[in-house]
Amino acid sequence: MPLKLSLKPGEKFVLNGAVIQNGERRSNLVLQNQASVLREKDIMQEAEANTPARRVYFPVMMMYLTPDDGEDMYNEFVLKMTEFMSAIKSPEMLSQCVAVSREVMAGNYYRALITCRRLMEYEKGSLEYVTNSIPAGVKTG
Repeated sequence: MPLKLSLKPGEKFVLNGAVIQNGERRSNLVLQNQASVLREKDIMQEAEANTPARRVYFPVMMMYLTPDDGEDMYNEFVLKMTEFMSAIKSPEMLSQCVAVSREVMAGNYYRALITCRRLMEYEKGSLEYVTNSIPAGVKTG
């Protein structure tokens, strides 16, 4: 099934490891066969992997984009997922972690990335809750 990408002017994406930037006008691309594609908004730099859920996302993204580094990134994923799962209590999020792990084990990295986004949303909501529940005037760092 073809994949249609609608690109904004100047938008970047990665196609099989190559960074490509759209020109000055909106455009559409249709990929007719299987390829590793990530939009700019879904690409994370290593320095941005600064929370537990983001540290899970990053090695999955790298396995998807650079399969040659798969073993090292897989080991990193297992370590970070284990740390993340030991820190959360939500049965729903633990189930999402298991789903991510299953997809990674099956080599379905793009699907794993989609589920990782749910983990990051959960984490962001939890962090906002903690930040918003600190009484005014209390120093946090």
